[in-house]
Amino acid sequence: MTATLPRRPAEHVERALCVLAHPDDVDFGSAGTVATWTSAGTEVTYCIVTDGDAGGFDDTPRDRMGPLRQEEQRAAAAAVGVTDVRFLGHPDGRLEPTLDLRRDISRVIRQVRPQRVLTSSPERWFERIGASHPDHMIVGESTLRAVYPDARNPFAFPELLGEEGLEAWTVSEVWLGASPRTDHAVDVTDVVELKFAALKAHVSQVGHRDDLEQFVGGWMRQTARTFGLPEGRLAEAFHVVFTD
Repeated sequence: MTATLPRRPAEHVERALCVLAHPDDVDFGSAGTVATWTSAGTEVTYCIVTDGDAGGFDDTPRDRMGPLRQEEQRAAAAAVGVTDVRFLGHPDGRLEPTLDLRRDISRVIRQVRPQRVLTSSPERWFERIGASHPDHMIVGESTLRAVYPDARNPFAFPELLGEEGLEAWTVSEVWLGASPRTDHAVDVTDVVELKFAALKAHVSQVGHRDDLEQFVGGWMRQTARTFGLPEGRLAEAFHVVFTD
C-alpha cells in the first residue's frame, strides 16, 4: 500500500481573509505570515470582530479606546502591506456564537471571496491558556461555521443574496492560529522587522513593554525549533484545515 503524503497548503492564493477577535490578535500570531503573503502578491483583508474597547493598560477613556485601537490596527496592517481593514463592532469580551456573528462573517467572506481564511483556533489550549481567550475561541468557531456551511450555501442567510447580491463562495483552506495541533509552519525570519513594526503600532496595548521583541521572538524561535527549522530561524505555526 502506498503511503499518502500529507496535504500541503496552496503555494499562492489571490486573496486571503484574516478574521480575528481584537485589534493586535493578527499581529501577535500572524503578521509575519501575512507579510510573506502580501510580498508574494496576495491581496489580504483584515476583518476584526470587535474594536478592542475592553483592552488597554492606562486611563484612556473607554469611549476613546475603540477608535484608538482601530487607528492602531490600520497602522499595523499598513506595516505588512494590508490596506483593507474592516471592523464588525461586536462587543469586546462578550462574544457569543450567535447567528448574527455568523452572518456578519459570512457577509465579509462573500464580499472578499478569499481562497484562504486565517482565524483563531476554536479549541482550548490547556498548556498555553493565554492563547485561549474566550473571544478568540468564539471567533474561530464562528468563522469555521461561516466558512462551512454558511458562506458556500446560497440558502443560508438568504438576505445576503436576495437583498445584498452576495453570491455564495467556497473557501478552500482555513489556517487556525494558536492551535494545540499545529501542523504547518511559516518561516518569517526575513520579514520579522515588519511584524515587529506592526506590533509596535499597538501602542495602547504594548507601549509599556520594553521586552516586546524578545518576548515575541522567543515564541517564534521555539516554534521554528519545534518544526525542525535551522537554528536562528523564526516561525509562526498554524493548523491548516482543507474544506473540499
